[in-house]
Amino acid sequence: MIAALVLSTLATPALAAEADGLLGLTSLESAFAEALALIALACLFVPLSKRLGLGSVIGFLLAGMAAGAVLRLSYADHPEELLHFAEFGVVLFLFVIGLEFRPRRLWELRGTIFGRGLAQVLTCGAVLGGAVYAFGLDWRAATIVGLGLALSSTALVMREIDEGGARRTPFGETAIAVLLFEDLAIVPLLLLVTLIAPSGGEMTLLGNVSATALGIAAIVFLILVGRYALDPMFHVIARTRTPELMTAAALGVVIFASLVMALAGLSYAMGAFIAGMMLAGSAFRHEVEADIEPFRALFLGLFFVAVGLSLDLGAVASNALLILAAVPVLIGLKGVAIYVVNRLFGSPHRLSLRIAFAMAQHGEFGFVLFAAAAGALILDAETASVVVSIVTLSMALSSQSDRVYRLVVGRQARETLQEDFTDAGGAVLVIGFGRVGQMVAQPLVAEGVPVTLLDHDADRVREAQRFGSRVHFGDGTRREVLHAAGAGEASAIVIATDNPETTLAIVRLVRRDFPNAVLLARAYDRIQAVRLASAGVPADAVLRETLASGLELGTRTLTALGYDEGEAREIAAGIRRSDAARLDEQIAAARGRDDRKGIVDAIVPEPLTKRRRRGARRPDGPKEDVASDDTHLDPTRQEASR
Repeated sequence: MIAALVLSTLATPALAAEADGLLGLTSLESAFAEALALIALACLFVPLSKRLGLGSVIGFLLAGMAAGAVLRLSYADHPEELLHFAEFGVVLFLFVIGLEFRPRRLWELRGTIFGRGLAQVLTCGAVLGGAVYAFGLDWRAATIVGLGLALSSTALVMREIDEGGARRTPFGETAIAVLLFEDLAIVPLLLLVTLIAPSGGEMTLLGNVSATALGIAAIVFLILVGRYALDPMFHVIARTRTPELMTAAALGVVIFASLVMALAGLSYAMGAFIAGMMLAGSAFRHEVEADIEPFRALFLGLFFVAVGLSLDLGAVASNALLILAAVPVLIGLKGVAIYVVNRLFGSPHRLSLRIAFAMAQHGEFGFVLFAAAAGALILDAETASVVVSIVTLSMALSSQSDRVYRLVVGRQARETLQEDFTDAGGAVLVIGFGRVGQMVAQPLVAEGVPVTLLDHDADRVREAQRFGSRVHFGDGTRREVLHAAGAGEASAIVIATDNPETTLAIVRLVRRDFPNAVLLARAYDRIQAVRLASAGVPADAVLRETLASGLELGTRTLTALGYDEGEAREIAAGIRRSDAARLDEQIAAARGRDDRKGIVDAIVPEPLTKRRRRGARRPDGPKEDVASDDTHLDPTRQEASR
């Protein structure tokens, strides 16, 4: 992103510095020096911000604020010029968002996105707008501030969803649907800024009708161009096999659509969004998105630097107490509004509360909206600086939202089921009925071997019942549960749980209390295999979940390259034997160590060598009488780093 700072210095009129400036540099050299200073600040603050869990947006804002506070830059006196140039990042961002939204997909999700999403944004906008209106802002400023603060941070909420693996949960699906609406809402909100901006005089009825008709005509024109012209144009360009021409064409489409909207009196962003939607179903969509993405990232990073640079730090300092008081109040009001909306849409209490905590912060689209409002004279410079500071602080605090939520609701108890183990007692006990446990059970069931299946996930137990499988509910780390499931009479116990620590705890329990059963265990990776072997599982009874599939995939790759199938399988068998021998050595070397770091430190890397046997066939040529050794990477360290 920071490379865009160089572009900005070349494109900003304020860079016409004096030729005999600092250190005798020419105007161009001064421009590069200023760009270097901003790059250095961005390189300092962005990694630090991400390290603290605040995200890159806060880092770019801080870099801009630091530049305005400690550096005398040529564009510091007129940051709006840099900000106006950097708004191209917002235009590209809306184009990329448009690429993600096929009109058909929007129609399919219309209920969730346009129902709950619209209700949440309008409710939060009304509550927050009413609060700032009561504080003394006029109706225009209060409307824009309220709606801007109603938008949540897509980046921060999505990070929380992904880190928790919650995309397919009710929480993840609901939050993502609302975020999709908010991504779409920025387009009409920017249009709203244009419509309510104060002007020199009131427009007549005829003027309003003409402006509306012109805007509709421009939108229809873009839709027609996108429907009938874009795909043929990209087909012609694709035949030239010139990647840089494809990139130029993609940028040209964005600029063309933005200019059409601007000529109609509408926002650049709306034109870019419509152009993106028209390409969403195109065969060139992914290539266009890949071409645009670097420019989007560059200019969007520059935009946030410019927002930080344009902050009136004097106004922020003089309103520090107001800002510090407003942040928790506005977050609280927004959280309550989100909770109420979700409850009205039928979400249970705990889910509504979690969504409220996750989305109560204000988002990066607020910077975009407030910058546009300041440029349209809806917000004065001091008010814009205050609300941008409020958004920044709320985003910084959002990293703690999940922790606060868990403190408020307490630790969620795992759902339990009443279980009857009277039909348990198979010859084999399989603990864990996930993706590995299900595959383990299939050959046993096919051969008529009595199997008892045990899992601690209530949803999985119910799902198995739908498919006719009897899975007992129970915690495999508890002795009484294993005893009731027939561990004392089982000939073999297979531990197929996916959590490494859970697997290790069950292994120790079985070794101590049920030593007569043959024990086999699934290992997540090589380090886990060493830990399980150290806990008493025979090395040949520890099976790494990726070993067999990885070797089979490698074998098929060799045959695809022209190797004889028997030869390819012989090579894979040799790799398996050498890997087993190496694992035995590493188990011995790591004896007495239980933690992952200690085991990694104890493992001695041993490079894997390529040995070409006599008569081996190269994939691109005849058999050769060659014997050679080449050193390749060590798979031990690679697997240990997973």
